[in-house]
Amino acid sequence: MTISFENRVAIVTGAGGGLGRAYALALARRGAKVVVNDLGASRDGTGTSDAAEQVVAEIRAAGGEAMADGGSVSEYAQMEAMVARAKERWGGVHILINNAGILRDRTFLKMEPADFELAIRVHLIGSAFASKACWALMREQNYGRILMTTSSSGLFGNFGQANYAAAKAGLVGLAKTLHLEGAKYNIRVNAIAPLAATRMTEDIYPEEILKAFLPEKIAPAALFLVSEDAPSNAIVGAAAGGFHSAWITMNPPIILPEGECTVEGFASQWEAISRREDTFVPQTGPEQGDVLMAALQKARGKG
Repeated sequence: MTISFENRVAIVTGAGGGLGRAYALALARRGAKVVVNDLGASRDGTGTSDAAEQVVAEIRAAGGEAMADGGSVSEYAQMEAMVARAKERWGGVHILINNAGILRDRTFLKMEPADFELAIRVHLIGSAFASKACWALMREQNYGRILMTTSSSGLFGNFGQANYAAAKAGLVGLAKTLHLEGAKYNIRVNAIAPLAATRMTEDIYPEEILKAFLPEKIAPAALFLVSEDAPSNAIVGAAAGGFHSAWITMNPPIILPEGECTVEGFASQWEAISRREDTFVPQTGPEQGDVLMAALQKARGKG
């Protein structure tokens, strides 16, 4: 099976280097026309460069089609303008990889409110803005593939990254909701949690480790998750050629008997309430309520 992106238009945000560049080059090699979006900022969100133009030059030199966009994902009007340019030039937008991000790591005690707000704005709101700018067009086309970039920090937490982790966890909720809303329009939405050697991680991991964690080794998962036969609602971890899935699970509820629905009653059942056996993966948020109602009815029936 050969996966092709011929006649597809893809937008990759934060594509001036690292993972975004790897995605853009890989998509172009397989036939996609690529909008290389990059503000040209450093990893903390400051400064400018012509990074997007450089990646476009690489794609064109290899015989592909691409154009640069310097819009900020944190500005909705700029995302609308980017999508409009792509549609005018190539007729549509079929793929969006939300990859742009920044790091402002500090312990929560030392983190300025502005650092927290900016991380949320770039990662979470920026991905929402870029997705919203594409959404109506993807519905009209009856085709769309969107990939959110979450993180192990968002899924499991990480010391010194409260702002980043909160944003990345939010992206999972965004992806799951857009998966539901886009399903009947053939819009599939997934999330990837990558670990790669980029300017975001260059001083976090030792050099010998970084050599194994090349961005190009993440690209196979990212491209599959935006391909025609992509799944939807998946969370995929990727690093150094290794891949896994992650899920948000819950266990069956414990119903406290009448008269025992107290703090003490809860405490007495904590071991059972927190058990990991018999977990399952809800497909929608309301399923939590459905499961609880069913357990209540069952418990009352037994009474």
